[in-house]
Amino acid sequence: MSSGAFYEDLVVGDSFITTGRTITEADLVIHAGHTGDFYPHHMDAEFAKSTPYGARIAHGTLTFAVAVGMKSMNINPNTMTYGFDHLRFPGAVRIGDTIRVKVTISKVEDHPKNPGVGRFSEHVEVLNQRSETVMVFEHIGLITRRHPQKS
Repeated sequence: MSSGAFYEDLVVGDSFITTGRTITEADLVIHAGHTGDFYPHHMDAEFAKSTPYGARIAHGTLTFAVAVGMKSMNINPNTMTYGFDHLRFPGAVRIGDTIRVKVTISKVEDHPKNPGVGRFSEHVEVLNQRSETVMVFEHIGLITRRHPQKS
C-alpha cells in the first residue's frame, strides 16, 4: 500500500515484499531484556543444541515485532492498525537468518459504524533467506475514505 492511499485505492490481491533484515545475536539479547523472556531456546546455546532446531532461535515476539516494523516502512497517514489475528509460527528464525515480509491485501470492507473510514486486512508472510515461511498473520487496519459514505 502506498503512502497516501485511501480506501478507494485498495485492491484485493495487491502485494509487496520488503527488503531483508538479518536477525543477530544482539537482537535476541535485547529482546530478552525488554520482555524478560530468557527461555533457554533463545538464550542457552548448549540447551538449544539438544532441540530439534539444533541452535538458538529467535523469540516469536521478536520476529513479529521486526516484521511489523519492516512492513510499515512507508507510513500512510490515512491508516491505523486495528489489530492482528491468526498469528502462527510454521518455522523458526535462527541467528544469522535474513527475513523479508510479503504483504497482500486480502479484504477490503465498509466499517460498520463509521462512514468516514473502511477496514482492510493484509495477509502477512515472513520469509527467510530460503523463501521458507517462518511466520504468518493477518493485519487488520482502518483507512480513511476519500469520499465518506452517506449515513
